[in-house]
Amino acid sequence: MESSHAQRKNEHLSLATKLYNQVHTNSFNSMQVIHKSLPEISLNQVNPVTNCGNLRLAFPFFIEAMTGGSQNALKINQELATVAKKHHLAMALGSASIIFHDPAAKKSFKIVRDVNPDGIIIANLSAKASLEQAKTVIDLLGANALELHINTTQELIMDDGDRDFHWLTNIESLVNHLNIPVIVKEVGFGMDSSTINQLQSIGVSIINVSGRGGTNFAAIEDRRNHTADFSFLDQWGQTTLESMLEAREARTKDTQIIASGGICSPLDVIKAGILGANAVGVAGYFLNILIRDGIDALDKELTSWQIALPRLLALLGCKSFNELPSTNFVLHGEEFEYAQQRNLI
Repeated sequence: MESSHAQRKNEHLSLATKLYNQVHTNSFNSMQVIHKSLPEISLNQVNPVTNCGNLRLAFPFFIEAMTGGSQNALKINQELATVAKKHHLAMALGSASIIFHDPAAKKSFKIVRDVNPDGIIIANLSAKASLEQAKTVIDLLGANALELHINTTQELIMDDGDRDFHWLTNIESLVNHLNIPVIVKEVGFGMDSSTINQLQSIGVSIINVSGRGGTNFAAIEDRRNHTADFSFLDQWGQTTLESMLEAREARTKDTQIIASGGICSPLDVIKAGILGANAVGVAGYFLNILIRDGIDALDKELTSWQIALPRLLALLGCKSFNELPSTNFVLHGEEFEYAQQRNLI
């Protein structure tokens, strides 16, 4: 029988799939890209490679953190690693904290490196993880980078969640003592400029703003909570587009920004790049295809994205992903109002 923590991982997967259509929103629909009729470019001039810190990605999107820790998670991670290897995509894993009190869970994480021995693998732990824990997980996966997730909203809704969120000192220590890139990542509630400034002030150079619009851990944990109703937090936080606008305002020239949260098309990837993303993470959209339609359907979808992205770059006259911020755009509706009130445009 699996541990209670492993069962929680299974509940997260089940609820993420069940609630997908209910919670998924796309803030990038409010962003209109200005078309260039004369891009003056050939498709063979376009190179989709992007750099995010020391990570060199063959394409500007990657498979973002989803799961690990249970038998069901092992199967999903094995299939995700298979398509990641085939398509030369980086892959992040779900939080590995479970391995420190449930050693049987290690296999569901290590399977990714076993399947994809040469790929870019991003480990994932809480921002409160110790240096020893971080090194253990990095060694287990041969990880190329470590994501530290910050998830106050999720923890406060959970009956047994954390209640102490003094994380900055620990994050700074991990950044200073680990020899691989450290990414600080929200879990779907977005970031504002003050949060980004706090992280930059302690030496964090890769920030994943992970906005509202994709997998919603407020909704997931509220369904699991049996003592109180937190459904009023289902729309808590900044959207991914809003978070990217905040990042444009706050980032320094040395800071790399990852966009994630509700990304569901190659055009969303391009729009995130226009707003300054160095890379884009996709989780719920790919997970939903895998669970609903199987690995062959996800394989086909990834092929489609990799065909479309260079063509979209050519459409905008961009030879590389990092040229996108020069592209003009306008905002509509609530996102335009947000940008105005926050003085971000």
